[in-house]
Amino acid sequence: MLIPKALTIAGSDSGGGAGIQADLKTFSAFRVFGMSVVTAVTAQNSLGVQGVENLPPAFVARQLRSVLEDFGADAAKCGMLSTAPIIEAVAAGLSERRIEKLVVDPVMVATAASLGGVKESGDALLQPDARVTLIDRILPMALVVTPNLPEAEVLAGMRVVKPEDMEEAARRIHGLGPRYVLVKGGHLKGDATDLLWNGRDFTRFSTARIDSQNTHGTGCTLSAAIAAGLARGQALGDAIRSAKAYVTRAIREGFQAGRRAGQLRHFIPDW
Repeated sequence: MLIPKALTIAGSDSGGGAGIQADLKTFSAFRVFGMSVVTAVTAQNSLGVQGVENLPPAFVARQLRSVLEDFGADAAKCGMLSTAPIIEAVAAGLSERRIEKLVVDPVMVATAASLGGVKESGDALLQPDARVTLIDRILPMALVVTPNLPEAEVLAGMRVVKPEDMEEAARRIHGLGPRYVLVKGGHLKGDATDLLWNGRDFTRFSTARIDSQNTHGTGCTLSAAIAAGLARGQALGDAIRSAKAYVTRAIREGFQAGRRAGQLRHFIPDW
């Protein structure tokens, strides 16, 4: 029996709600065999992040080589790539063993729910040299890149405050090399509408907004769910639809595990 395989290249969230922990839970929910390459280790909980240790780039590269030489991957996602040397190591490994179905979640700017709320909204998570390296080395390899609005602003070099801005940002980011751009509109008012641009046409994916504080790890979970769908052989549009449906339900059934940031419910019995 052939089991789809998906790889996450990202940081560890010791609180379990985001990062590789969220990715692996999501892969399991989609009945996909999950593998991981850890780029950084955080000490965090629902109150915030108490510490971060980036792994040596050479060891990140060794993990990636070990996984791909033996298991391979039907799809992969990149999450937290925190330094330029780590990005270079990942890019070199992916150049050697190309993964066509690569989802890039460009973790670049802190939002209220990112990293357990340790940073204020809008704080940079990558230094300028790392941002340039991500754009130059990783984005051209991506099947799809999935920025939220603050990340889209950084990548596109413009303010994104209304739906029309999302369209222009998608066009600009597409010019950086990815085959598709999915700009996530969760920071705007109204329905949660994400916008997909393929260089020719726009496709919108909308769900009703849920008033909830249990949103820690939504970006990680969405990109992992897209990767899982791709690993299962879904077309990109279908993978996005199923991913949004999964995240919406995970938010709706979310819960408070600690004293502050609430968690998604990744384990949905009848998913």
